Amino acid sequence: MFKILFSFKIRTLPHLEGYMNSIGKFFHLNENHTSFKTEFLAGLTTFVSMSYILFVNPAVLGASGMNKGALFTATALSAAFTCIVMGLVANYPIASAPTLGLNAFFTYTVCLGMHVKWQTALAAVFVASILFILLTVFKVREMIIDAIPSDIKYAISAGIGLFIAFIGLQGGKLISKSDSTLVTVGALNNPLVWITIFGLVVTIFLMIARVPGAIFIGMIVAAVFGIAIGQIPMPKAFISGVPSLSPIFGQAVFHISDINTVQMWIVVFTFLLVTFFDTTGTLIGLVQQAGLMKDNKMPRAGEALAADSSGMLVGSVLGTSPVGAFVESSAGIAVGGRTGLTAVWVGIFFLISTIFSPILSVFTTQVTAPALIIVGVLMAENLAHVHWTDLEIAIPCFLIALGMPLTYSISDGLGWGLIIYPVSMLAAKRFKEITPMMWILFFVFVIYFVVLNVK
Repeated sequence: MFKILFSFKIRTLPHLEGYMNSIGKFFHLNENHTSFKTEFLAGLTTFVSMSYILFVNPAVLGASGMNKGALFTATALSAAFTCIVMGLVANYPIASAPTLGLNAFFTYTVCLGMHVKWQTALAAVFVASILFILLTVFKVREMIIDAIPSDIKYAISAGIGLFIAFIGLQGGKLISKSDSTLVTVGALNNPLVWITIFGLVVTIFLMIARVPGAIFIGMIVAAVFGIAIGQIPMPKAFISGVPSLSPIFGQAVFHISDINTVQMWIVVFTFLLVTFFDTTGTLIGLVQQAGLMKDNKMPRAGEALAADSSGMLVGSVLGTSPVGAFVESSAGIAVGGRTGLTAVWVGIFFLISTIFSPILSVFTTQVTAPALIIVGVLMAENLAHVHWTDLEIAIPCFLIALGMPLTYSISDGLGWGLIIYPVSMLAAKRFKEITPMMWILFFVFVIYFVVLNVK
């Protein structure tokens, strides 16, 4: 028996090594100073950080009357598809899933507020995704990314960092809402807060001590701590069945003819505008964080944008609100993820999650909060690259960095800065440095804010 096993090992290991080498060459692991192990850990960290969407998205969209079980499956499959395509086609460590904010707009504004059927709302997402793909095919998004000045790109990355840290502080209950000051410090007598505090202290210690995988280890320790103090229940099972997609699958296509009023076209363009600037801003920030920008340009931008837009189309057919790049990808990048292999692993974990969903309940927002806060610290480093002594540059960059967390929107914060940028440059008599694309963005964002405020 030993000889048989030994012989099998001798025959199979070279093949396994060959496969690993092929994967390494495909994703350019050596050129990006990363490894198979690092990419796996980065993918796992990103997935754990964003896995909450598997439960939050069905809860939000379910309020519109959609089947929550089918939504769970649609969320997992749309995320898996987009992550894997992003990894294989664009080779970026950026994960995607149905985005927060737009799912709330879908349910509470369109379906409940406007009394639009959820099937029609899905059709609006489908039409918006087709327009999104056309903008990508004609390289409009790529031209925008290349036209944005480097200082603005650094501010976008830092702003996303502040935004994701704010999400972590909120999810970890270290801050809470206040009627008088909007936000205030959380209640320390809440035992859930101590899960976040414990995880944050452990993660800070491990990060400063330069322990590999510190962020992921911090999440595991926080989860164990939460279980030990009785605030996180042990899962009752480890495997569950995959809910059927049939109640929602294809409804977007079947109801395209419902997009026949001015009101519904406003809904379509709102989905398009918010998704366009949210995902574009997120992609810029994450690529900047990973150090993958080349000469102020995003390599393989066309491929990344194609993966992003195709994910939105597939998601609408599966039956979910717009899919877009997730800021939580920054957690995996902070662990060391630098290639598309990270995104592929995230996609695989989303596929696996369809049967192991009970285990995910252990990773509450208090468990993942420390990771998001630390990632915010790391991304805020980009503020050091902004020319703060040039007021005409400093003001729009400041508005972007501050606007993202305060408006709870990447696109809104981006809009603040891009509207004021041409104004400040004109005042500084540097109007020749304002490119035509930046003027176009100025007017687009003015229209964007007008459209969003149409009642």
